[in-house]
Amino acid sequence: MNSKADIRHEEKYQQFTLTLGEDEAELAYATPEPGVLDFTHTYVPEDARGRGIANQLIKEGLRYAEAHGFKVTASCPVVAKFLRQHTEYQQLLR
Repeated sequence: MNSKADIRHEEKYQQFTLTLGEDEAELAYATPEPGVLDFTHTYVPEDARGRGIANQLIKEGLRYAEAHGFKVTASCPVVAKFLRQHTEYQQLLR
């Protein structure tokens, strides 16, 4: 399993990425207004699914939001489900 240290924040592309061999998993976001991150899309290659990679990306995105004073919203259903299941992040919700 990869560690959070392997996750890169590519601010230019508004995404967090994790290299998995020759493929990448990603968590994309938008900034619909100042101080708000909207997590819009999560992608994990099919052969890497079921290993918690999406959750790693989401946690890293939420850590980033908290560290930089952002509120979050989730138009991505995977992130929305994660936030419903992990109430410790409720204070970040917009």
